[in-house]
Amino acid sequence: MISCIAVRNDQKTIYTQIEEERQRLKKKEQFKYLLNGSEFQMKGKCAISLMQTKLDIINTILTMKYGRNVIQSQTGRLKEFDSVYKKMQKKGLELNFDLALEKINDLIGVRAVCAYMDDIYQVAELLGRQKDIRIIKTKDYIKEPKKSGYQSLHLILEAAIPQQDDIQWIKIELQLRTAAMDYWANLDHQLRYKRGKKDAQLIDEELQQCASVIRSLDQTMLKIRKKIDKI
Repeated sequence: MISCIAVRNDQKTIYTQIEEERQRLKKKEQFKYLLNGSEFQMKGKCAISLMQTKLDIINTILTMKYGRNVIQSQTGRLKEFDSVYKKMQKKGLELNFDLALEKINDLIGVRAVCAYMDDIYQVAELLGRQKDIRIIKTKDYIKEPKKSGYQSLHLILEAAIPQQDDIQWIKIELQLRTAAMDYWANLDHQLRYKRGKKDAQLIDEELQQCASVIRSLDQTMLKIRKKIDKI
């Protein structure tokens, strides 16, 4: 009798686990469908296009003022499902599309590479004056670099996107950095997946040293430009 009860309990546990896994996979597929769906993709691309247009206008204004190109390049992207899924797991968040829109700031991302460090803050200031842009959070990894050595100015923005009958505010993460910062960040991203655990600490220390060199280079180039500006 006891063995029969134990078997039934084991079966019940297995069925429960199977059902939980089925529901998890169902939520995952539903989340993926909404993230890759035409509505979010369209709104995301509109937000990227709007932000890049604004950056082009700001670059034109500053180019006319200083006689040089301030924003050297810019890119935009919608975050891939696998990256979003891993980030939500890392944050301990339930796999829910509305929750992702609220909690994940970089579902829509734009990056602009500026010539000098002070250009970054001028671009950010001009963006903050836009009536259809709201800066809701600033993360300054230039003044306070990450432990890894990463440097960049991150602005979490909301951009007003016109709809048929209304305006919707869409969240965007804008990264502003110099070419030297961008070079370091791109190589760090590539090397991160190739580091073995055995050599990780040594490699991380070397990357931090490289980040210090890059920071010093940016500061030196800025000083040289200011000297030339005075002349």
